[in-house]
Amino acid sequence: MLYQSPISPGISWYEDTVGDRPTYPTLDGDRKADVIVIGGGFTGLSAAAHLAKAGANVVLIEAYRFGDGASGRNGGQLGTGQRTPLDELEALLGWTRAKALFDLAEEAKAHLLEFAATNRIDIDFTPGQLSVAHKKRYVDDYRNYADYMRERAGYEHISFMDAAETAQRVGSSAYFGGTRDTGTGHIHPLKLVIGTARVAAEARAQLFENTKATGIRANGGKVEVTTPKGTIRADKGLITVDAYGNGLEPVSAAHIMPIGSFIGATVPLGAQSPVLPGGESVDDSRFVVRYFRKSNDGRLLFGGREIYAVKDPKDIHLHIRRQIAEVYPALKDIEITHGWGGYVGITMPRRPFVREVMPNVIATGGYSGHGVMLSNFMGKLYAETVAGNRDRLKLFEELKIPAFPGGRLLRQPLMFLALNWYALRDRI
Repeated sequence: MLYQSPISPGISWYEDTVGDRPTYPTLDGDRKADVIVIGGGFTGLSAAAHLAKAGANVVLIEAYRFGDGASGRNGGQLGTGQRTPLDELEALLGWTRAKALFDLAEEAKAHLLEFAATNRIDIDFTPGQLSVAHKKRYVDDYRNYADYMRERAGYEHISFMDAAETAQRVGSSAYFGGTRDTGTGHIHPLKLVIGTARVAAEARAQLFENTKATGIRANGGKVEVTTPKGTIRADKGLITVDAYGNGLEPVSAAHIMPIGSFIGATVPLGAQSPVLPGGESVDDSRFVVRYFRKSNDGRLLFGGREIYAVKDPKDIHLHIRRQIAEVYPALKDIEITHGWGGYVGITMPRRPFVREVMPNVIATGGYSGHGVMLSNFMGKLYAETVAGNRDRLKLFEELKIPAFPGGRLLRQPLMFLALNWYALRDRI
């Protein structure tokens, strides 16, 4: 099994630095609504906020606390475009559809920053992202992609970095080159979760924590969601649990696989540290990608997806420190103050899964590590759909996302073997 419990071990640095984290009641009794939203992460809270602002009666339920899943525990990087690079999308879908998806992602980026600014949510946004090659043979791909993005897509924020510039900007000679993107950046994700929940509550969305959905069905033109202490009946439903579905709904569960992702936070590095002098975030070329950045108080936040099960936060510290030392040998004995984990939903082609999984019920997820930006915007697109404009959401619904092979019993062991193979390939 890739994971043992819905919520991973370890208190995150985000939790310790977020300040006041409001609590919301547990549902106790039946409710009626225009829309029922299941899942209190980025997508669900964004949908609730936009729907409620448009005048809809919204009920949102979350099995734990808002942001306790991937939305409040991730690497905080926004990225540019979709998870699949634009040139690959063009080869798969043609230029018109690929560019439309890219433009939506760029709108998603702008919307996130505008939403935070308009609603006075301090998300600690820091600009810049470095994408770097951990093998020399990948360098030409990065150079070619930077050229493609500028010339084909008109995206002027990206530039190629040779080995010397990469070493200077990363503060390490572990990489052979890459790209620098000044049109994106990184944030404090839990602050965005908390702020979005506040906006939704102020718009009179009914928000409930510690309220697990125990079932969902379409019945007589309505959607019924059961919980331990009440049933919600609504005209429409949105499922946004992503990697944390636990079999609530079989269609999305067959298409979205949870894999573990673990992060460590070091002590502050100090003003003289050569690590990431420009403050950019970093992602590398490994299939089992490593991602890292500095926090606003000077800590190194370093993450990587791994195959092994982690039951004790001390294990996270050991694994993350080893990975840090491979990039920054001088930090091999650095103190790690926080180690935490979470689960990210992936799909086979690493593109989002959006489907109407039963009458009047849409499920979303499978952002495959690109969800900070896209999942928030998906909530807005769903609100547009409820208001009568489904055209933009359909760009995602029409993506061909195959189910994982093996069915419910074999798909996790098969994924375990596949990820082990890719992790081995990263080291060859």
